[in-house]
Amino acid sequence: MAKISKKRKEAFAKFDKSKVYNLPEAVQTVKDLTYTKFDASFDIDVRLGVDPRKANQMVRGIVTLPHGTGKVVRVLALCTPDKEEEAKAAGADYVGLDEYVDKIKQGWTDVDVIITMPSVMPKIGALGRILGPRGLMPNPKSGTVTMEVGKAVSEVKGGKIDFKVDKYGIIHSSVGKNRFTVDQLVDNVREMMGTIIKLKPTSAKGTYIKSIYLSTTMSPGVQVDPKSVTL
Repeated sequence: MAKISKKRKEAFAKFDKSKVYNLPEAVQTVKDLTYTKFDASFDIDVRLGVDPRKANQMVRGIVTLPHGTGKVVRVLALCTPDKEEEAKAAGADYVGLDEYVDKIKQGWTDVDVIITMPSVMPKIGALGRILGPRGLMPNPKSGTVTMEVGKAVSEVKGGKIDFKVDKYGIIHSSVGKNRFTVDQLVDNVREMMGTIIKLKPTSAKGTYIKSIYLSTTMSPGVQVDPKSVTL
């Protein structure tokens, strides 16, 4: 374990696990409590008052974080030759079709997002058992099956993320990196929460946002007052 500095020890001593913080305070507290030498991922966990087993209470969405995720996203564009230049110009790391389909069949999945076109999906359907478990299967709902290949690549490179509620009713997502400023992280969290609130299913009863926690890879979770996340 990394050695904890005096400043971090003081932060841990002051940290009150039972306290509910307003958003800027929560972000600052998590930053103070993070003691890694590497640039940790800054994460959010939102517990929703929904039953994800019911199709009409499934919460899934797309959000473009104003300051991006801070991660280098490797994008593969599986497209027909007429779309290759468009994908390359938008910043795709890998562009092609049959040769990459063959590579994936042999087990290659060294990418973060795959973007493709509707006409190509029949070729990709056979890759479901490899791509599905890794969360790499293109999906029209997440904007990764589209005729606007260049636009989709640009958005993913610019900080667009796809999120969905898990079987426990929790959305877990990265909203940046610990190196981001407090203001940048607050902006990203507000954008994310605004999108989640807009997606509230009409069939969900009672409290929708049950709890919000922020943390990094090596920090405890800090609870956020849901009222403080909306402007």
